[in-house]
Amino acid sequence: MSNSADGSPKARIVTALLRDGDRVLLCHRSPRRRWYPDVWDLPGGHVEPGELPGAALARELREELGIDIPAPSDPPVHEVHADTFDMQIWLIDAWTGSPVNVAPDEHDAIAWFTEDAFGDLSLAHDSYPALFSKVLAEHRA
Repeated sequence: MSNSADGSPKARIVTALLRDGDRVLLCHRSPRRRWYPDVWDLPGGHVEPGELPGAALARELREELGIDIPAPSDPPVHEVHADTFDMQIWLIDAWTGSPVNVAPDEHDAIAWFTEDAFGDLSLAHDSYPALFSKVLAEHRA
């Protein structure tokens, strides 16, 4: 585990880039959230102590969207390293169930977006538009 600049352990975050054809699913973080309020973000959350990242991702998607996935076996498609956290992003294009917002205290909306909408959204991370476009382009190829 890596540490932040003040020596405290960095949070380990796992997220899913859910792809359905030419769309990706994003969750709008509640304006009341302490971290990254009022922005569109990928579903996911913290890895608990002793939990494997893939198992954490499956748990988070069940808790936030009510869907089931097998723990990913492929490596993440992208990683974000910040002062206080390290985030891994997995491409998920198969799941069981229909995504619904089962965590309204965390997200006030979920929605599918196509590439032409990314520039109009307030996103949690600057790297998201390029990542989303890359993943959607690979799907078209």
